[in-house]
Amino acid sequence: MAVITISRGSYSGGRDVAVKLAEKLGYQCVAREALLEASAQFNIPEARLVRAVHDAPSFLGRFAYGKEKYIAYIQAALVRHVRQDKVVYHGLAGHLLLHGVAHVIKVRITADHERRIAIVMERDKVGRPEAERILKNDDAERRAWTMSLYGADPTDSSLYDVVLHVGRMTVDEAADILASVARLPSFATTPASQKAMDDLGLAAEVRCRLVELMPNARVHADQGKVTVETTTAAVPLASLREQMTAEIRALAASVPGVQEVRVVESEPNPYLSGD
Repeated sequence: MAVITISRGSYSGGRDVAVKLAEKLGYQCVAREALLEASAQFNIPEARLVRAVHDAPSFLGRFAYGKEKYIAYIQAALVRHVRQDKVVYHGLAGHLLLHGVAHVIKVRITADHERRIAIVMERDKVGRPEAERILKNDDAERRAWTMSLYGADPTDSSLYDVVLHVGRMTVDEAADILASVARLPSFATTPASQKAMDDLGLAAEVRCRLVELMPNARVHADQGKVTVETTTAAVPLASLREQMTAEIRALAASVPGVQEVRVVESEPNPYLSGD
């Protein structure tokens, strides 16, 4: 079995492809559910978290370490949904949040510009100039969201296993192609890929537990053994680092599935900034 993540431009038919594909494969179709779970953990109303999807740079900047919290909670919620396979996810950035898991098929759906314009005109009952403006703004917001949170351009085809253009090809035909891809041995779940998913999920849960205390910590998991990497810049006073390390160990160890916790410190790289 596989997990399929579908990234799409606005008004490209990507959601319709996801729903049809899930139907054909008998998979669960997930998008809003992950957002609802993350909303509860992020402690803000869902409607405001939805706004973050379209306005991440300014919206998340209003919260202390908003970017780090958002990514931690969304990733943890998503992994909970897809951990047992047989899921089609059509939210933003699934291909980035589930990076490194071999049975995740990363798909990008695109569509003709004229087709997208026509959809906007019909849906919003506006003329062509206004539809062009809406489409241009929406594309810019989606790109800014992904670049701001993940440093990746969602239109970069190298990020995906499959890129499909819905134009002459119908939604149903696109779903047929992806269903065939999902059945390929190359994307079958293996013990190694399931371990990668489980490790990713555990690391995400630990990161959620630590994000208030140490928002910039990097977390890695390997069969229950968790490594938390911090920088000396986060706690500059050596006298406090021992206490902080003890708190990190306690919080990480409280996550179900964690068997061992290792905390390592690294010097900050003066040539890099940000997460």
